[in-house]
Amino acid sequence: MYKKILLYSFILVAIIGFMTACSSSLKPLASDYIKAEPQPLELVAGKVPVTINATFPANWFNKKATLVVTPVLRYDGGEAWGTSYTYQGEKVAGNGQVIPQKAGANVTLKSSFDYVPAMQKSDLYLTFSAKVGSKEIQLPEIKIGEGVLATAALLDASSEVPAIAPDKFQKVIKEAHDADIMFLIQQAELRSSELKKANLSEWKQLVANADKAANQKVNVEISAYASPDGGVSLNEKLAGQREANTGKYLKNELKKSNVSAPVTARYTAQDWEGFKELVEKSNIQDKNLILSVLSMYKDSEQREKEIKNISAVYSVLADEILPQLRRSRLTANVEIIGKSDEEISRLASSNPKSLNVEELLYAATLTNALPSKESIYKKVTELFPNDYRAYNNLGVIDYMKGNLSGAESFFNKSLSLGNSPEANLNLGLASIVKGDLGKAQQFFGKASGVSQLGSATGLIDIANGNYSKAVSSFGKTASNNAALAQILNKDYSSALSTLNAVTNPNATTSYLKAIVAARTNNLSNVVSNLKQAIQLNPSLTKKAATDLEFVKYLTNSDFLNIIK
Repeated sequence: MYKKILLYSFILVAIIGFMTACSSSLKPLASDYIKAEPQPLELVAGKVPVTINATFPANWFNKKATLVVTPVLRYDGGEAWGTSYTYQGEKVAGNGQVIPQKAGANVTLKSSFDYVPAMQKSDLYLTFSAKVGSKEIQLPEIKIGEGVLATAALLDASSEVPAIAPDKFQKVIKEAHDADIMFLIQQAELRSSELKKANLSEWKQLVANADKAANQKVNVEISAYASPDGGVSLNEKLAGQREANTGKYLKNELKKSNVSAPVTARYTAQDWEGFKELVEKSNIQDKNLILSVLSMYKDSEQREKEIKNISAVYSVLADEILPQLRRSRLTANVEIIGKSDEEISRLASSNPKSLNVEELLYAATLTNALPSKESIYKKVTELFPNDYRAYNNLGVIDYMKGNLSGAESFFNKSLSLGNSPEANLNLGLASIVKGDLGKAQQFFGKASGVSQLGSATGLIDIANGNYSKAVSSFGKTASNNAALAQILNKDYSSALSTLNAVTNPNATTSYLKAIVAARTNNLSNVVSNLKQAIQLNPSLTKKAATDLEFVKYLTNSDFLNIIK
């Protein structure tokens, strides 16, 4: 009996020892306890972020255990390791997060991987390094994700149209030339001293020359005025007489010079606007008080009464301001008609020296052929070497050809000749192509007023993962990059409208349309647009085959026929 009891005791101790030994190990953690978000992983701002929520179930974590958990993203040709997190049992002295054995715990692990294109086809694993006490424990890694959605990588700064520094050519230049005939107080007679003034003679000659010039048109306006003093009825009559007398004189003068320019006339009985303008420009004492009266009173007689009450300055007004308002103003409106587009194009090729810089720069806008544009801009740099615009525009042509270093050289030359907001914007685009967003932002800060600045800023917004801001930056721009911002912002209807409005659609335009179709479950449009994209750029076949945008169609025969 004693021997049996002893044997049973021995067996019980052995069982307890065996169970204790087993509990000292950590069992493999079931994948059900781990969830990674997002699924699939997604490229954002050059990174592939992931948030992993894991649960250590009750009675799983040994009190003497230390566990280091690290996510790793494996792809063809490499792997990227994320942030390691350390967890420990209740009896471990260390800096890791303590996991209660009985209760277990929920934990969150955040990591981010630097993106490389090969990650589109990849696997995300959670790896474990564990020990209980001093004993190493082997735990199998767990696959928790597959692939990276890299649609944001379709951003292409090189496809953006750089900024052309514009010409200032005007087909019709409008000019206004004035001359005044002055009158004495309460008089409407034209004085010979006024009619013999040099500026009036010069004005009449200008009208005659414009009327006879083949490329000019001219018309004349007479505006007669009376000063605000003297009462409304008197000034009404006075201003009308001044208009009539001036009109009669001018028509005779034009007739003598055989000038057929049309003449229109009007008068203003009391020139309060002219009075206000002269007072504002003067240094008269209490001028603010006078201006205050003008704003307070709208009635002419009340205005005149209140101003006369300011006795300290009224005499100055009578001597310095009011005489300037007793006049007839003659205005010659001249339209100078420039060369025709055909003439400018012809001269730009045959005799560029006969054109001014504005005409030459304008000539480059009359052709769509890049070689012709380039030839004109080079001629501008020869004839007008200090004009920054032609250098910038030569840089635009190199940029569109894909010659980035040549483009940057021209843009920098443009900047060396003056403040060129267009060159600053274009150097910013080049910086984005080279991956230097910080430098691009600096250049854009000096590109105020350039129409493409919003789109250029939108590129940085996409690159930084600020998709809603990018949509706002692009505004109504119809480009592949603008549509990409809308896709990433999940506004598929707007994206499709933008893509349909792209002026010169290319393979990327069709590829983006296929993505919109995939995200809106439109198989036929996925197939048709992807087929078009691959016809324009066969290299997209391989990309489409691994692009997670189309993963749900990998078993569809129509889709497979496109990418095989």
